[in-house]
Amino acid sequence: MSLISRRVTDEDAADEEVPRSEPVPGTDLPHEYHAAPVPATLIRAHVMAGLGLLLVAVAFGLATSWKFHDPEFLGDQEWATWGRVRANHVQGILLAWLVNGFMAFAYFAVPTLTNRPILSERLGWMMFWFWNIAVVLGGWTMVSIGLMQSVEWGEFPVVIDTFIVIGFLAFAAQLLTPYIRERREARTSMYVASWYLLLAMTFTPIAFVIGQFIPEYFAPGASGAILSGLWIHDAVGMFTTPLALLIAYYVIPAATGRPIFSHFMSLIGFWGLVYFYPLNGIHHYTFSPIPMHAQTIAIAASVAMGLTVVIVVTNLYASLRGSARMVVTYLPLRFVWVSLLFYILVSLQGAYQAGMPVQEVIHFTDWVIAHSHMAMAGFATFMVFGGILHLWPMVSGRIPDPRLARWSFWVATIALTGMIIDLTIVGLQQASLWLNGSPWIDSVTASMPGWITRSVSGLALTIGFVLFIMALTKATPRADLDVLDKAVDVETAREAVRRG
Repeated sequence: MSLISRRVTDEDAADEEVPRSEPVPGTDLPHEYHAAPVPATLIRAHVMAGLGLLLVAVAFGLATSWKFHDPEFLGDQEWATWGRVRANHVQGILLAWLVNGFMAFAYFAVPTLTNRPILSERLGWMMFWFWNIAVVLGGWTMVSIGLMQSVEWGEFPVVIDTFIVIGFLAFAAQLLTPYIRERREARTSMYVASWYLLLAMTFTPIAFVIGQFIPEYFAPGASGAILSGLWIHDAVGMFTTPLALLIAYYVIPAATGRPIFSHFMSLIGFWGLVYFYPLNGIHHYTFSPIPMHAQTIAIAASVAMGLTVVIVVTNLYASLRGSARMVVTYLPLRFVWVSLLFYILVSLQGAYQAGMPVQEVIHFTDWVIAHSHMAMAGFATFMVFGGILHLWPMVSGRIPDPRLARWSFWVATIALTGMIIDLTIVGLQQASLWLNGSPWIDSVTASMPGWITRSVSGLALTIGFVLFIMALTKATPRADLDVLDKAVDVETAREAVRRG
């Protein structure tokens, strides 16, 4: 099984014939080896920091899960109470793990997509330390000592929120500047992946400010919930989703050497995301005091978004035409393929469960927890893993250990699938008992076996993550890292990898 991009070694192409043609404007990926320099050391730092912090965030998640069936776990320490560890888990997955993972891939992809370097590698290092120390570690510490906000997906206190806004704006400056320079100097066609990057970098700071500061300080109650729902849902839909699709639209053509199947479908998918996803957040508050017309619009937008995702995933899967075997032989592509499968499943499920008859049954149950894990662990995390495996040989000169990477894939896939099925069943059990008017404690008793199973599957998922980290750390050397870091362009890096 290959872990090197088909663009990295000619020898590896013997696994499968890959057509090599000039890029098709707008649909084919620009050639990775004729791009501007990439900040390889900075990319590696974001990857390893993200993976290390992922384990911490998962540890918070395991503690949260364990307390369901063992409430005395970790004793009566205030920092270890359920509400605090749960908040640190949720914030950690997004801000500690996914932001680092997405930034690593963006720093790799943008020079290829624009043929321009990022704004400043020095600024990149400043933001790396600022984000991981001030935002992530600072936020976890403050939540642990009880300094929290009562905003879902916004539990970090206002001082950390201010740091996050600064970080988002700095990341946007880093990644948008190459596009501004490229448009001024060359005005070449913009590749599909770039659309999603630009969307995430421009929309996220706005949605974060609206969803974090206004509900907490200016618009409490139902009106604040409307705005809070904007960030709750758009943290997934307008930050996580666009950057995950950046990886998909990059890795698939880079691995196969083929253009994206349909430029028209790409346009429909992109603008459908832009138009429908911001309207979805209120579906978290059906049967609430929020005006019914707003709830109805959110439900309709959720259904439309589900149809949009079908178009996006169909377009990406169709882009593998004639290269289906590579999903088996090229492990980064396998992670991307499974991620897209989770994406279409979670989106169709979201469109289905947004309806009021379904919400009446599953609201407040563990069905919703299964849904969120399918999105953040199945879609987003698997996509980032695929992106990391794709870029790692080119930024480190090392090939991730194939055996460990394979084990990571299967352990994580089986564990996550088991967790999703388990929580879905538990959610339906809870719903049935509540609808039948049974005492609430009966649902707790009935859920206990499922909660234990969730903890066990969470431990197995953690093992899958550890195996992924080991695959990178036990990578086979292919070139001197200093040669790669000092390469004047990626073509030189390619030759350095060959010489290794």
